[in-house]
Amino acid sequence: MESFIFAGLVGISLLLSVQAAHTLYLMIYTWDQPPNASNAAPEHFAAPALSFTAILPARHEEEVIATTVDRIVHSNYPMHLLQVLVVCSADDTGTIAAVQAKIEELRYEGIDNASLVVFDDQPINKPHGLNCALRQARGDVLTIFDAEDEMHPDILRVVNTVMVRERVNVVQSGVQLMNYSSNWYSTFNVLEYFFWFKSRLHHHAKHGSIPLGGNTCFFNRKLMEYLGGWDETNLTEDAEIGLRVCAMGEPIRVIYDDRYVTKEETPPTLGSFVRQRTRWNQGFMQTLRKGTWKKLPTRRQRFLACYTLAFPYAQAMLGVYTPLAVGMMLFLHAPVGVALLSFMPVLLLAAHFLTAVVGLHEFTEAHGMKPSPALTLKMALTWIPYQFVMAYASVRALRRQLAGRGDWEKTEHVGAHRGAVPDRTRPAGTADAFGNPGAVRGSRDPGATRTAEMPAADSPRKAMRSGSS
Repeated sequence: MESFIFAGLVGISLLLSVQAAHTLYLMIYTWDQPPNASNAAPEHFAAPALSFTAILPARHEEEVIATTVDRIVHSNYPMHLLQVLVVCSADDTGTIAAVQAKIEELRYEGIDNASLVVFDDQPINKPHGLNCALRQARGDVLTIFDAEDEMHPDILRVVNTVMVRERVNVVQSGVQLMNYSSNWYSTFNVLEYFFWFKSRLHHHAKHGSIPLGGNTCFFNRKLMEYLGGWDETNLTEDAEIGLRVCAMGEPIRVIYDDRYVTKEETPPTLGSFVRQRTRWNQGFMQTLRKGTWKKLPTRRQRFLACYTLAFPYAQAMLGVYTPLAVGMMLFLHAPVGVALLSFMPVLLLAAHFLTAVVGLHEFTEAHGMKPSPALTLKMALTWIPYQFVMAYASVRALRRQLAGRGDWEKTEHVGAHRGAVPDRTRPAGTADAFGNPGAVRGSRDPGATRTAEMPAADSPRKAMRSGSS
């Protein structure tokens, strides 16, 4: 019996070790590689040619939504080429009131490109709100921002340049959590985003199998209409739509540039963090079960997508496996070889930790911050608890999936990332985050033509193009 248990332990250990080693490879995929300079933002912007519709899905976001709307409408892009749609459900009276007040304030200033979209049907979730906004969108390009986002004032100019010059229909730009010291789990949460957008997504884009992020992604509107919008039953509609785009053969251009990332906050409480991660994990499980990944054209693409979507199962397994492995080593007197093999995943997690420490210093240096010397010690003390929290969220997601629960667990936002870091990336002569003097803008005249015909991105049915990753 013991031999059977030890064999199973070794088998699981080897599987988890391969998974952990591959994750480590993805974390450092683009680390300081000169060829990946092409993934940064262009140094010189093309003239504005594409019109944009920015969609802001919001629910119970009255504390943060007005600032976000203000930041987007005052971005460094001609106002007549920008439409802002805030989407709320009819029962969210607080957010509706905050948005209406901001729209009235903007109209008093002569700005009339922001609108409120209210829906009163089911389901009450983000993808349904996005689909409601899609029906009212006029821009050549759709983009999504979350209610608390701090988008860079030049990001539309960056994306306009990339889409026009490279003739791509989908762009994913960087998103970065900022408040790395707010809670004991915040540092690792921040670094997950750092490695995901700075490194891992480039690997996915190169191989044509990419689960998109939930915001700062840009779509040709005609492409989204052709796809029929977002899957309203999926808790990670962003990842699912990314795989559908890849299945069409459409390249996705990933841009990561520390200067132009969209800044966000980590969840304010541990419970909120667990609920957010549960939703993401369950959404991956839903997408895996739906089988969108099976439509990808090559075996390599399908394997990468399946591997990525199955990750929550591996995470849940690791959470159960680790204490089980320790217990067996202590009480079953396992052979030395079995004991060493059983701890391989733990040793690889230690390598993850060291990589995270280096990543923290890269992240803080890039954003003009200086971490406390004690933070590394804090990271060492909280590394294992963080892994168990992540594993618990995966187990919780699996339990919800098996129970058939698909309700949306909302993440609270308090704006902890706002004002924490000065905007040091702005070129001389351009506007700051809120459009102070120097910005390059279009007319604020309410009579300016907002629906002018501008060159749109290429047809969604065209074949794959070069320069896509």
